[in-house]
Amino acid sequence: MDEDALEYHRTDPPGKIEISTTKPTNTQRDLSLAYSPGVAAPCLEIDEDETDAYQYTTKGNLVGVVSNGSAVLGLGDIGAQASKPVMEGKGVLFKRFADIDVFDIELELDDTDAFVEAVAAMEPTFGGINLEDIAAPECFEIEERLRERLSIPVFHDDQHGTAIITGAALLNAVEISGKDLADLEVTVAGAGAAAVATARFYVSLGVRRENITMVDIDGILTTERAEAGDLNEYNRQFASDVPEGELADAMVGADAFVGLSTGGIVSQEMVRSMAEDPIIFAMANPEPEIDYESAKAARDDTVIMATGRSDYPNQVNNVLGFPFLFRGALDVRATEINEAMKVAAAHALAELAKQDVPDAVVKAYGDQPLQFGPDYIIPKPLDTRVLFEVAPAVARAAIDSGAARVEFDVDAYVERLEARLGKSREMMRVVLNKAKSDPKRIALAEGTDETIVRAAAQMADRGVAEPVLIGDAAEIERTVADLALEFDPDVVDPGSGDYGEYVDHLYERRRRNGVTRREAETMIRDDTNYFGSVMVDRGDADAMLTGLTNHYPSALRPPLQVIGTADDADYAAGVYMLTFKNRVVFVADATVNQAPDADVLEEVTRHTADLARRFDVDPRAALLSYSDFGSVDNEGTRKPREAAQRLRDDPAVAFPVDGEMQADTAVVEEMLTGTYEFTDLEKPANVLVFPNLEAGNIGYKLLQRLGGAEAIGPMLVGMDEPVHVLQRGDEVKDIVNLAAVATVDAQGDES
Repeated sequence: MDEDALEYHRTDPPGKIEISTTKPTNTQRDLSLAYSPGVAAPCLEIDEDETDAYQYTTKGNLVGVVSNGSAVLGLGDIGAQASKPVMEGKGVLFKRFADIDVFDIELELDDTDAFVEAVAAMEPTFGGINLEDIAAPECFEIEERLRERLSIPVFHDDQHGTAIITGAALLNAVEISGKDLADLEVTVAGAGAAAVATARFYVSLGVRRENITMVDIDGILTTERAEAGDLNEYNRQFASDVPEGELADAMVGADAFVGLSTGGIVSQEMVRSMAEDPIIFAMANPEPEIDYESAKAARDDTVIMATGRSDYPNQVNNVLGFPFLFRGALDVRATEINEAMKVAAAHALAELAKQDVPDAVVKAYGDQPLQFGPDYIIPKPLDTRVLFEVAPAVARAAIDSGAARVEFDVDAYVERLEARLGKSREMMRVVLNKAKSDPKRIALAEGTDETIVRAAAQMADRGVAEPVLIGDAAEIERTVADLALEFDPDVVDPGSGDYGEYVDHLYERRRRNGVTRREAETMIRDDTNYFGSVMVDRGDADAMLTGLTNHYPSALRPPLQVIGTADDADYAAGVYMLTFKNRVVFVADATVNQAPDADVLEEVTRHTADLARRFDVDPRAALLSYSDFGSVDNEGTRKPREAAQRLRDDPAVAFPVDGEMQADTAVVEEMLTGTYEFTDLEKPANVLVFPNLEAGNIGYKLLQRLGGAEAIGPMLVGMDEPVHVLQRGDEVKDIVNLAAVATVDAQGDES
């Protein structure tokens, strides 16, 4: 690990962070705007009104991570210079989890007054200050003085981060164990910055101060020790009026143990001395105060255990807190991170742990079961939903407590947060909002599949669709119960009910294609794809999803045979929406038509342009080839050329389209308008129609895997009713997204 870490850090460029530009710097004019003489304009505006710095500079998204390296986790007092890799790492976490930019500042200052003055002088630079790895008790005074002096948030993560995360865990542990916060007897091992801050925070959550017993290396913090001057002014507040004793004495009868000290100090006998169903947070690293297996094995009742380690359940990881606290605080230009904001963060984390966990998170942690209970009381750090739950809760608390300088609309704010994590979230939000405005009945042909059931629960909970699960009712009910979902599904069971009308409908559709009535009866009873297709074709459902457990052609065949293509369409096609950081393109056809002629290419272009509009994208279509506007003339290049010409000649086509052209010509503005000034495309294309299925499938996968694009789809266009065929391995979020697309399709069919 040491060698790997050294190689990781020294690989050119050394370190882990860099500064990159956010505006164009390609021309002389760009540079004139970025620096002299153009930069004078924002300088003068800020001189008139200092708050304009949030509008014209990075201040509103910039945090200073400041340390003197006097108490680096696991390393001690290694000094400012040696602490720099840690501070850079903190910057990586800020950026990775909350899209917050960071300057790490290492100060060679041990004097508290000098440290405070140095940090205070940097207030104009930053939107917030994160203090890191500063020894106690100096860290308490430094934070207090800076909070009083500065009008931007100041937060010492070593104190409050652990407090917030364990606070969230405590809320859920108390609920699971049936205990009451007000009656909870808590023993805290450790009396440093994290321990004192955690104990204080538990009081804010509802634990009574007199029920907290704190222990340091010399034993229980007693009033006698406080009077003797053995305690500092910060841990003195947790001195108990009890006889002197050791950690073992303090743990007798305790409901909860919170370890913020050193490894191996708690025995199984100590655990057995605690109250029933004890809560144990052993957070010393790398060795906990007691290891997970020993704590669990010490008793026959429920032991709820958390550690600071990632290889055990319930990891207390501060990355669940500080990025999202600052995100919410920065976005309302808060003057501080106060107690109300920290409490709001803890409650948001606790509530998130009760929700269904995304497949991507489960896979990231080795497919281990993640379901609310003793082994899952806090979310995982890689759960992207933390941003959308914690940051809004913090921002709202800042507004309610008077710490905010701007207000915001919650729904609009969540959309802005989603946009920070990628263009695909921003684009899907458009469709999700449309879907919520008028949810439709979506038939889910693979209704017994666990992933489909989970997706259905989310569709209903988020209000994007009214899911109908097709399949064995008893099996679906068992799955809902096993998953502990608060979901009362709408189930249609083809095997138990009279669906003679469905048999008649299918027989009528397929009798001229070799299907007897008896075969139609078997297909309705045994093949949910045919059942769902008939359901949609009859109007008993508005749309259909299938394909998660079937090959794409097998899943597509029943809806094509029963529902067919739209009146104005002869062909269906599969479209992917690919999103990049600041760009979105629709790629067709990637799943259906193997060797399209000009007729197919023309129709696919129309369908794909219509789909783009559903995402509020004005389509600009390019029909692709390895030829640019006739540079190569053969049968293959003539097909897209002819299709493009027909579209340009049709007055009903209300979007720019051109071709045939090479892919780079279509997407690079300098090539498109500089070399081919005659083209009908004034800007790069966002609808890319490939000349055949092979090219389309290869192209979208290369863009996704090597180009860093996020893919949504495939979305099936050209059908008479909304039908979308999932891919094997699709996750819950993919299914919910396609359900929203299907709902919007159905809304369009009604208009």
